[in-house]
Amino acid sequence: MVAITPGILVVFAVILVALVFFATEPVPVDVTAIGVMVTLMVIQPVSEALVSVGLLGAPITLFESYPGDALSGFANTATLTVLAMFILSEGIQRTGLVQMLGAKISSFTGDSEFRQLGATVGVVGPISGFINNTAAVAILLPMVTDLAERGKTSPSKLLLPLSYASMFGGMLTLIGTSTNILASDVYSRITGEAPISMFEFTALGAVVMAVGMVYLLTVGRRLTPARIEPRGDLTEEFEMAEYLTEVAVREDSPLVGQQVQQVLVDTEFDVDLLQLIRGDSVFLEPLGPKEIRPGDVFTLRTDRNTLVELLDMEGLDLVPDTITEDELELADEGQNLVEVVIAPGSSLVGESLATTSFRQRYDATVLALRRGGELIRRRMDNLPLRVGDTLLVQATVDSIERLDNNRNFIVAQEIERHDYRESKIPVAVGIVAGVVALAAIDFLPIVVSALLGALVMVATGCLRPTELYDAVQWDVIFLLAGVIPLGIAMENSGAAELLAEMVVMSGEFLPLLAVLGVFYFVTALLTNIISNNASVVLMIPVAIEAATTLGARPFSFVLAVMFAASTAFMTPVGYQTNLFVYGPGGYKFSDYIRVGGPLQLVLGVVTTIGVAYFFPLT
Repeated sequence: MVAITPGILVVFAVILVALVFFATEPVPVDVTAIGVMVTLMVIQPVSEALVSVGLLGAPITLFESYPGDALSGFANTATLTVLAMFILSEGIQRTGLVQMLGAKISSFTGDSEFRQLGATVGVVGPISGFINNTAAVAILLPMVTDLAERGKTSPSKLLLPLSYASMFGGMLTLIGTSTNILASDVYSRITGEAPISMFEFTALGAVVMAVGMVYLLTVGRRLTPARIEPRGDLTEEFEMAEYLTEVAVREDSPLVGQQVQQVLVDTEFDVDLLQLIRGDSVFLEPLGPKEIRPGDVFTLRTDRNTLVELLDMEGLDLVPDTITEDELELADEGQNLVEVVIAPGSSLVGESLATTSFRQRYDATVLALRRGGELIRRRMDNLPLRVGDTLLVQATVDSIERLDNNRNFIVAQEIERHDYRESKIPVAVGIVAGVVALAAIDFLPIVVSALLGALVMVATGCLRPTELYDAVQWDVIFLLAGVIPLGIAMENSGAAELLAEMVVMSGEFLPLLAVLGVFYFVTALLTNIISNNASVVLMIPVAIEAATTLGARPFSFVLAVMFAASTAFMTPVGYQTNLFVYGPGGYKFSDYIRVGGPLQLVLGVVTTIGVAYFFPLT
């Protein structure tokens, strides 16, 4: 039995605090991960100081090389491989290949919900095996919402399956998700075995994906709710009828001759000015500098009580018309009204529309905000924004295109883009294929081939040098760099061995296959609460120790943990792609348990049996 040392107690304390922070997110998960890394680095010198004053018997040493091992996450092959894969995914995205594929799908699906669902999961699954699955969902989300609109289908019926299918697809290859790459690195470092190869678990991944897709097309289809009615008009979808109105400026109004920003923008009223109609002309942002004239018609977002106060004070007449999406898109040819999702890693998370000066910065007006199934249409300016929040935004075509190019947002409708590098499609696809091939035949390690591919993306013009840094999800990189030292500390302190011994006790009355299942379901429950990468770092050292003690094959246990860590179906916070669709789908938290719970159970059984079949446990 492993003796419980101060080092083990300290590591468990760090893990406990980290789990609470990962689950509740008082700060972003990448900040928590860096906090974990710094805490682990501080423990050794603090313990040495305590020894010197007689308060501790021996210093706590968590790293063989200090501080090198604690900082090794930044130079880790998994971290650098994930960084390179973000760049490769961006190169594919810039060509417009996935978007073109999506456009062709609509001609096949028509108004059949079953075909729309089949096309959605059938496209995102295989794609997610070769580009980062988070990127795949971000690229395909606008296509799927447009698919639902054209087919008169509730987007809620398609978006949750989109997220789930991307997780299946991520398990097809080593590069499908950052979790796989990290798991391979941790496994190789602990066991001294070769890293997991590109297609080593593809057969198992294909079985899991097939079973998952069948579930989504049958049982899952019935369980997935239609939270949002089939869209005909965005103003109807966001129930804006009582919050949109038009007012006309009277001849005797005190507003005449004054600038818009002085009397209608910088006021204490909860009013947003959407557009100005002057004769046959329609003007959007920026409206502040314009001088108000008699007969001007302003379209406003406000509530009825505020409107009455405004009409009493400002000499305005109410125009008794119902405002529709068409009327909000009169300014110029193209889309002026879109849904915009706050993306993971966005600089707006935790900020508000007021603190970010959203209207001035983006020349865009927010009409409403949807957070899951909750609609907010008043007093939004000071509400802290969260990942997955969906904003109903009105702006010019140019402003919407800028929003679409901004990494802080995902525009949830397809917009006409003029900057796709379609001539580079064969080049970009060839580069990704080359990266996969070089790694698959073991000519180059995956980290080398991925970095080489990223360099070639720039050299061939698929990406511009200035786009490299924007392509990387830096929150994921810092998350990886921060949690990797935690795994090292668990091994060196004996914490992993102690946890493994506790699991091994179950082996006295459970068959080996059931113990494997225990690891799958414990990891799955953990990853639904905290980061999937953190789950891998915590569970793989324990799985390897337990397998070794039981005389089982460590690789099989590692695969069970790896697959479980990428299947966070039961909460919107368990996986980034679940947050992507939370707002656009109008889902409730319980929907993830309702649809994802049975799926988690089914895939847990399939994966456990599949691992034992393809990779015998002994």
